[in-house]
Amino acid sequence: MTIPRPHDAPDHVADTSIGDLIGNISNDLSQLFRQEVDLAKVEMKQEAAKAGKAAGMLGVAGFAGYLAVVLLSFAVVFGLANVMDAGWAALIVAVVWAAIGAVLFVNGRNKLKTVDPVPHRTVDTLKEDAQWLKNPTG
Repeated sequence: MTIPRPHDAPDHVADTSIGDLIGNISNDLSQLFRQEVDLAKVEMKQEAAKAGKAAGMLGVAGFAGYLAVVLLSFAVVFGLANVMDAGWAALIVAVVWAAIGAVLFVNGRNKLKTVDPVPHRTVDTLKEDAQWLKNPTG
């Protein structure tokens, strides 16, 4: 069955069957949803990269903190041991490094909180697509 041809419609539009139109719509919807999935993948990769950078910062901060604590602590403890008991010198150094570690941890945790795993653009466009499917003429 073909669609009746209006007097000003091109030949190829007038000769298109309903089955062809439905097939075209189906193909277009398939392509649209594939593009939505691709968009979601891109957004997830961006968020994963942010999370990776934050985790890397935390890891490097931990390793640097470890090396600094081990090497500098001995030097400071031995230096302070010249003016006070070695036990008190070691305690003072440990408290200082604990404070530095806490600051690095809080900064890394705050960076990690900015990671958003939800692909907002994809969710918005999927909502628009669903709305269009409910009311394709509006």
